[in-house]
Amino acid sequence: MSTTLDLASARNFGPDDRLDGLEESDFAASGTSIPSVEGVETGPRRNLRKATLDEKFNVIGAAVAAVALTTLLFGWFTPLTGVVGWVIVAFLLFLGLYVLLVALRSDRQEVKDRVMTALLVSAGVALFSALVFVVAYALIRGREALPHLNFFTQTMELAGPLDPLSLGGIVHAIVGSLIQIGIALVITIPLGITTAVFLNEIGGRFARFVRTIADAMTALPSIVAGLFVYAAIIQLITHQRSGFAAAMAITVMMLPIVIRASDVVLRLVPGNLREASYALGSTRWSTVWHVVLPTARSGLVTAVILGTARGIGETSPVLLTSGVTAVLNFNPFSGPMISLPLQVFDFVKSPEPNMVARGFGTAAVLLLLVLGLFTVARLIGGRGPGQLSDRQRRAAVAASAGDLQRMSARPLDERVEAPALPIAPQSPAPSSTAPTSSEETSQ
Repeated sequence: MSTTLDLASARNFGPDDRLDGLEESDFAASGTSIPSVEGVETGPRRNLRKATLDEKFNVIGAAVAAVALTTLLFGWFTPLTGVVGWVIVAFLLFLGLYVLLVALRSDRQEVKDRVMTALLVSAGVALFSALVFVVAYALIRGREALPHLNFFTQTMELAGPLDPLSLGGIVHAIVGSLIQIGIALVITIPLGITTAVFLNEIGGRFARFVRTIADAMTALPSIVAGLFVYAAIIQLITHQRSGFAAAMAITVMMLPIVIRASDVVLRLVPGNLREASYALGSTRWSTVWHVVLPTARSGLVTAVILGTARGIGETSPVLLTSGVTAVLNFNPFSGPMISLPLQVFDFVKSPEPNMVARGFGTAAVLLLLVLGLFTVARLIGGRGPGQLSDRQRRAAVAASAGDLQRMSARPLDERVEAPALPIAPQSPAPSSTAPTSSEETSQ
């Protein structure tokens, strides 16, 4: 009977040990063995993005029980009243019943995880519901003015407070808002992102001072920004209210938000990406332009969105710097130029129902305009570096298939061969072996 030893067993023998009776073939190198899966039952693959039946039962059961108990408390057992109180009590009962149902089949850690998940989902639903309520309320209150086409094509130059909704519109306010926010973005985006790059990539003592000033300006009241622009630009330079002055006031409000948000985003870029770029011989400017900014593109777009949301809804600085007008003005450097928030303020302060309806219609247009700008910004910069859209991915696959077909279909005899270079005669290489001691002795 032959004895087989693996390599690990052979290493246990010392140099003086004898392996009599064993052949070389008896030693086999040990390898990684994969256990057999025959006869082993494999459970169904679980989709982590979908809830199981138990999880659905816990959520639905807790919700139904909470609604029933709250209805009994408010209708039969206690003198509680009010919609807000009903919602709060129902939510607290839902959390308590949900914890009880989850604890029946799970440990303490999973109970904590489920409770935090329920709280986060509830917070998201509450915020989304508030957004939907604001948009829906503005659309419902402005439903009388929005169906009229003249509301989007005419100005209020020839319309008065007592005129019907079929006369007059807000095209002058829409154009004014777009011009003012466009000028503010042209100034804010390069200046804010460049300042954030300076704070992260260069730093120093002055960077600490700039970050402190940006933090302080984030909480700056909007009326203070309007007064600053009014005193510095209108009183000293232009001597008249204009759209450019309003854009400067909006810029003062947007700039610190864009700086701080971009600063936080650029801090999240991994440092090993910068180190790899420097190791390849890249300069600091090239690293920032080709590595840091593309990596943080999605976050930078979010920073710009936050700044735009702050600036496009400002009313008090625009009231001080742009003035109120009912005429369409395309020149931001001459004459008053009204914006949508200021037009809403001018409409709703009137006691006439038609003017109030125009005000809510203008607010609905402002909300839809902001949502449209956010959607366009997200489509432009929402994807990370290297992430292609479906159309770009299909185009890349089609281009690769075309290249493969072109290279494989080319006949062999038509391929251009590189001309052979003449080979220069080479002298025999000197021997690199050193003479031995016996040769040196004989010499």
